[in-house]
Amino acid sequence: MEHAAFVILDQSSMSKPLKKAKGGKVRPQLLRGMKDILPQDAPYWDMIRRKARELAESYSFSRVETPLLEARDLFERSIGEHTDIVSKEMFTFTDKGGESIAVRPEWTASACRAYIEHGMVNQPQPVKLWSFFQCFRRERPQAGRYRSFWQADYEVIGDADPVVDAELILILYTFLKELGIQGLVQINSLGTPETRRKYTRGLVEYYKKHARKLCGDCKVRLKKNPLRLLDCKVPECRELVTAAPEIIDFLDDESRKHFMSVLEYLDESEVPYNLNSRLVRGLDYYTRTLFELWPDREGGENIALGGGGRYDGLMKLLGGRDTPACGFAMGVDRVVLEMKEQHITPPRQFQPDVYLAQLGDRAKRRSLKLFNDLRASGVRIIENFSQDGLKEQLGAASDAGVRYTLILGQKEMLDNTILLRDMENGSQEVVAFEKIVGEVKKKLG
Repeated sequence: MEHAAFVILDQSSMSKPLKKAKGGKVRPQLLRGMKDILPQDAPYWDMIRRKARELAESYSFSRVETPLLEARDLFERSIGEHTDIVSKEMFTFTDKGGESIAVRPEWTASACRAYIEHGMVNQPQPVKLWSFFQCFRRERPQAGRYRSFWQADYEVIGDADPVVDAELILILYTFLKELGIQGLVQINSLGTPETRRKYTRGLVEYYKKHARKLCGDCKVRLKKNPLRLLDCKVPECRELVTAAPEIIDFLDDESRKHFMSVLEYLDESEVPYNLNSRLVRGLDYYTRTLFELWPDREGGENIALGGGGRYDGLMKLLGGRDTPACGFAMGVDRVVLEMKEQHITPPRQFQPDVYLAQLGDRAKRRSLKLFNDLRASGVRIIENFSQDGLKEQLGAASDAGVRYTLILGQKEMLDNTILLRDMENGSQEVVAFEKIVGEVKKKLG
């Protein structure tokens, strides 16, 4: 937040990868919080992936792929040592060489590391990067949140102009709108690091007066990461948020001016938004603009389908030059669930025109090459060589909505011919086997 209605196998209640079945045999199972993406889910996943690439190309983003494994220190420095992600959720291990490794919990830090390491600062600025990837966090599994999850991510590095913030928000809004999801942008500003420090002090002062009412996690947050107090879901803690100080009252003049410019761009672009003074995000590197996109529908939960913001100090923190940057990630798993909730069905991307049916071993052997010849010539063709019955194969052809079915049986093998059946009117004709590729292409136009 490659990252439908997908039927996602949720094995969140299982903590053991192996389970004994009857007879004492060991049956493998998913690790707790992991998931499989099944064949019936693939059209939704592919639809989101295609849209991610389409928007990236339209807005001149270049794709970058980074390793799943990074140095643990990269995320401790960028995300923050006392954030829940680093302190509780990262999968980490020490390799045989003694190096401390982390499995990627998010992508922004990796994108920044790549920008610094490969000298992208010497390229024309800004550098616009995107990726579609998998992350891992050891969170408590729940609806729309797994320990393995996918994201689509867009980063603009090297430009402090508020138009960058607005463009990224527009891309996120457009992304979901073109998938069929109407969203409402939630937006806030954290100002500069100094603004954040002043606001944090005010927040701590307020919450100390109500410390007895805080849940156990919030008592820890009060000492280590006070901004996360505003994001607690425990009802008693939510009540305290309503009277807590608002960061908008602590903004410096430059941050206020920057924020107003972003809002003006959104107004001009007709992107619907809500000024949400309680909006915070769980990463320490954010400055100034931060935003999320929630589904805008009656009865919809306030869940973020995507979000991000500006992180102008992160490059310097990681050892690079002082470089402004802004970006967002969209949670693919949550978007899939929202598509299912709204009964959004992805369009069929591959519509076959021809089905090749065969009867008998000789016909099956000959069909294998014929199928590949037709496919190589540009014919959209499907088959099921495992099926022998003609009735079943014709049924499959009808279900697939093909225009023509080719039938190769024992008689056709003897005559060196093939039957070409029109699936709309049921008529069929005999065609010489060596002419069938040309005849099919002629009929398909």
